[in-house]
Amino acid sequence: MSHHSEATPDRNLSLIFLFAATLFTSASLMFVLQPLFGKILLPLLGGSPAVWNTCMVFYQSILFLGYLYAHYLSTRHSQHRQIQIHTALILISFLALPLALPENTVPPTDSNPTFWLLWTLFLAIGLPFFVVSTTAPLIQKWFADVGHHTSHDPYYLYAASNTGSLIALLSYPFLLEPNIGLANQKSYWSVGYLLLCLLIAGCAFVLWKSRQATEQQENIDDITDNNNLSLATKLHWLALAFVPSSLLLGLTNFISTDIASVPLLWIIPLTLYLLSFVIVFSKWNDKIHPLMVKLQPIFLLPFIAYAFINPADLPYWSYLILHLIAFFFAVMVCHGELAKLRPHTRHLTTFYLIMSFAGMLGGMFNTFVAPFVFNAVYEYPIMIIAALLLRPGLKLSLNAGLLLQIIAPALLVIAGIIVYATVDDLLQYFDAIVISLIGLTLLTYLLRARPVGFALMTGAIIFLALGLHDLSSHTLYQERTFFGVLAVREAVLTDEQGKPESYHELFHGTTKHGAQRLAANLSQIPLTYYSRPGPMGQLFKEYDNNDQTWNIGVVGLGAGALACYAKDQQNWTLYEIDPLVVDIASNPAYFSYLSQCAHNAAMRVGDARLSLEKEPDQHFDLLVMDAFSSDSVPTHLLTKEALELYFKKLKPGGILAFHMTNRHLSLKKVLSINAEALHLASLIQEFKPQQEIPLVVATDWVVMAKQAETLEPLRLSRLGNWQKMPLYFDMKPWTDDFTNIVSIWK
Repeated sequence: MSHHSEATPDRNLSLIFLFAATLFTSASLMFVLQPLFGKILLPLLGGSPAVWNTCMVFYQSILFLGYLYAHYLSTRHSQHRQIQIHTALILISFLALPLALPENTVPPTDSNPTFWLLWTLFLAIGLPFFVVSTTAPLIQKWFADVGHHTSHDPYYLYAASNTGSLIALLSYPFLLEPNIGLANQKSYWSVGYLLLCLLIAGCAFVLWKSRQATEQQENIDDITDNNNLSLATKLHWLALAFVPSSLLLGLTNFISTDIASVPLLWIIPLTLYLLSFVIVFSKWNDKIHPLMVKLQPIFLLPFIAYAFINPADLPYWSYLILHLIAFFFAVMVCHGELAKLRPHTRHLTTFYLIMSFAGMLGGMFNTFVAPFVFNAVYEYPIMIIAALLLRPGLKLSLNAGLLLQIIAPALLVIAGIIVYATVDDLLQYFDAIVISLIGLTLLTYLLRARPVGFALMTGAIIFLALGLHDLSSHTLYQERTFFGVLAVREAVLTDEQGKPESYHELFHGTTKHGAQRLAANLSQIPLTYYSRPGPMGQLFKEYDNNDQTWNIGVVGLGAGALACYAKDQQNWTLYEIDPLVVDIASNPAYFSYLSQCAHNAAMRVGDARLSLEKEPDQHFDLLVMDAFSSDSVPTHLLTKEALELYFKKLKPGGILAFHMTNRHLSLKKVLSINAEALHLASLIQEFKPQQEIPLVVATDWVVMAKQAETLEPLRLSRLGNWQKMPLYFDMKPWTDDFTNIVSIWK
């Protein structure tokens, strides 16, 4: 394609600035809208990590449709017609402003809410997000046609787009969320969208002015030339974009369920993912890419050894760093290959279309396929292996060398399965097996130049390591739902007489959500955070004489231990968002608290706030808030509006008890500030057991009431050390419009 390039240096610079600013603004808007709208939707779905992943699938799907539109528009229409059609689309999208949820939005409680969530997103932000998503390929294609001296290779503008994404992503939790409420965020986003439309109009004006006489013929050439791309090339692009997309969501899920449910940790993998695009589509990729290919196998060795074979008792941040380094090298190698294989500008929109399609497929695989096929986050190690298969140097011509690369790992897996299935007391050989697997990992380094052998041998080692750890953890049951991975495990403690005794534990991700001793005389004793010596035991004992006929509500079921405080005349209502938790807690083969103790308990499945809205006002004498997603309390259960709802449902002399044990967040700050704002009396106990009692753990609880006299028996009690809540003045009260996770990190 010939281009006119007699433009002055000033015009050249201003052209680059205009097109780069448009791409930067578009990407920034996209990555502010994602957390903004995710946050609006979270209160409706109980704060599950799956909400974020489902939102990601929606964004990736609309992105693909936007790229498809850009491809069709730029290859089937003249430049003038492209401008006319795109202008009409932008004008129609203004109908969706300002951003808002559709009226009467309530998710289903009796089925998987994924499709409801996608439909709600489509109605609320589908059109503006579609326009934003068309910008990257369309504006770059227009730039390729305006006659700038770099128009032959406009891919460097993609770095401007990803820089915008990166800055928006990082500014949201640290700048926007702490300083601007949701209502204002929606208004400012609408203003930013109007600015983007003006910038697109500027780019369209430049294109209109530089229309070339040969344009129609070139478009026809482009259409016929598209057929020259081989299917193998397109499939290679697809694989190189699909694997990092799936790996991104797999690692995000793995981090939030298996490493630590620390808020905002999901930002780090996404930041590294975007950074890889910025680097590989810059001018430095030719030097960086070979270095990444060389370093990847070296950094993979400690990752496999520590993260899978022998997960040592490392602090969570060092464990996290190992995973992030391995992830970064994997996406850098895949995206580096993708950038190296980028085509001539006549195929620019095809290239981006395939990339976005692969991104969408990756998201769909992780959200719709993996949770139904796997009972844990196995898609993550599978994609690590797939990324190694995509290293440069892959040759699939069938020969003895390739067969050996396939057969050797297969024989290793078969041998491992036979050993695991036939050796009776496998755990006495645990250390020997771990050392053998680490030795094999070192040998895989010799295969680094043979992607098939390197990937499959690494996969065989990871598979055997995961199998070994599953056997050693005595997992009785494991299942995965929209809300995460739940597991029931059998463990052994030494009882008061020094004898070994079995008990069952319930885990959500890596966080224990309850335990029960199995001996008949001990099975009705509440344990862990709900023990009799602990704050909940103290509360029930202190009000023992006047709680005979109380109505009690418990949000968050766990293993059902709290039900063993129930008395015959009391009415208990148990609220739980995840139907699988209800199934596990109701199954006496795993836990028998409910079957033994909860004779008068009603069960409600659904999000706590939505379920409580339906209850009569002034209904409860005691409301216990114990809702956790892995280790974190969903933020929408902590806001001022949430507390107002709880007290609306409590009798005037009712008590609200809040469980806030947390490894990473100082939840007492939020409750203290909100209690102060609502003029509520509150006490806190950060309980630590005085002596070693089996399965009695340290736990933090807050109690609140409208009048201080209601809590006076607890404050004066000798049973435990209840203190007045400390006061904080460095933070605004949390509301449905404003939360700020960064300010409560420990």
